[in-house]
Amino acid sequence: MSNTGKGREQDRAKVAGGQEHEVRYEADKENVSKAAVKDAVHEVGNGRDKVEAELDRKK
Repeated sequence: MSNTGKGREQDRAKVAGGQEHEVRYEADKENVSKAAVKDAVHEVGNGRDKVEAELDRKK
């Protein structure tokens, strides 16, 4: 795993719903709105695989 600017490890397997840049990245990647990403994180948790599966299901 890579480190953040503060020396902590990043977990790329999760979507941090409170981090605007992560929500924007996932929204652009899945071609959905940022609100849809936040809703998916709220519904299924922050696991990237689960969020992407939920977004695909709703398309």
